[in-house]
Amino acid sequence: MFRGTFSFFITYLLFSSTFATTDPPSEEDDSCGIIDALPYIVVGGGALMLGGPAALGYLGFTTKGIAAKSIGATVMKIGAHMNGGGVAAGGLVATLQSLGTKAGTTALGWLGAKGGYYYHKYFVCEKNKKSTSKDAR
Repeated sequence: MFRGTFSFFITYLLFSSTFATTDPPSEEDDSCGIIDALPYIVVGGGALMLGGPAALGYLGFTTKGIAAKSIGATVMKIGAHMNGGGVAAGGLVATLQSLGTKAGTTALGWLGAKGGYYYHKYFVCEKNKKSTSKDAR
């Protein structure tokens, strides 16, 4: 099961990524392409695929429902109190419970891959751009 899910995850990453950019090629190599982001994507996706179900279970979002006297139960209680007695569909508690019930390694892998990509884009690339702009002065 894990091998099939991981293979699907890698195939999804390769085929769903955009390789072409709309910007004209710059003369500098800023190392912010999809190939440079691939290690961040794989690490983020793999980390959530392997550790996500365990972390959700620890928080109380199990395959049988929200565990009593857990962090998940407390968050559900607060959310229900704020919404007048019901948990909002599509909210944080409902989403985490859905992921915990299905033990959705594919969905968690997708979220981790997106997180790894955005980490590379907004932290690594922005840091490189800032350091090269200071060096140009």
